[in-house]
Amino acid sequence: MAPPRALWVPFILGRPFGVPGDAGFQRRVLLAVLRLLEARSGPVLDNYPEDAPVPAAEALEGMACPVSFDSTADGDLATALVREVEELTPWHDLAARRRKRTTTGLSGLTMADAAKFVVDYLHGAPVASQGAISAGETLKIVCDDLRAYYYEAAVAKPGNPDARAVNDWFWHDTAASRAFLELQKICAASADRSLQVLGGGSLIPRAIMHARGV
Repeated sequence: MAPPRALWVPFILGRPFGVPGDAGFQRRVLLAVLRLLEARSGPVLDNYPEDAPVPAAEALEGMACPVSFDSTADGDLATALVREVEELTPWHDLAARRRKRTTTGLSGLTMADAAKFVVDYLHGAPVASQGAISAGETLKIVCDDLRAYYYEAAVAKPGNPDARAVNDWFWHDTAASRAFLELQKICAASADRSLQVLGGGSLIPRAIMHARGV
C-alpha cells in the first residue's frame, strides 16, 4: 500500500489498538499514530515499542482452541503444512458460509497452492520477483492469506475460542507457524533485500518472537 506514514504494531490480528477495554493503552497507540503527522516528509514507518498487556490467568481459564493436529507431523514440515491446509478446508468453508465473506484471496492462489508456494521456499526454491511486486512482498501476501485462512477456520469449529486463543493456537501448535519461523531464517539469509526486510520483522509478530526466544 506504501502509505506516507505507518505505525507497525505487534498486536494480534484484528486488534490494531492492542486489547479491548484498556482505554489508556489504546490512547497511547493512537497518540503514537498521530505523532507521525509531525514528520515533515515521508515515507515514515515506525515501530510501536509496547506489547499488548497480557490478561490475568483467571481471564484465560477454560480457553482452548478446538482445532488440533497430530504432533507426529513434525517429521516433515512441508508435508505437515500441506496436510493441515487440507484438514482445515471444511471448517474454513463453513466459516465463509456463516460470515458470507472471507479475508483470504489477496494472493490470487488457492490455499493448497499457497501452501505449495511456501513449501518451495522451504525446499530452497524461492520464486523470483515478478514485475513491480518484489519477492518479499509476494511471499508476505501468500503468508497473510494462509494465516487468515487458519484463523477463520479455527473460529468456525465448536468451542467459541476468542482471538487470543486462536492466535496462541496458530503460533504455538501448527505446522504453519513452524514453516513461518523457517521462512524467517531463509529470508534473513537471502541476498534479496525485499526478503531480508520480510525476515527482519514483518513475518512474525514481535511478541511471538520474544516468546520463542528468536
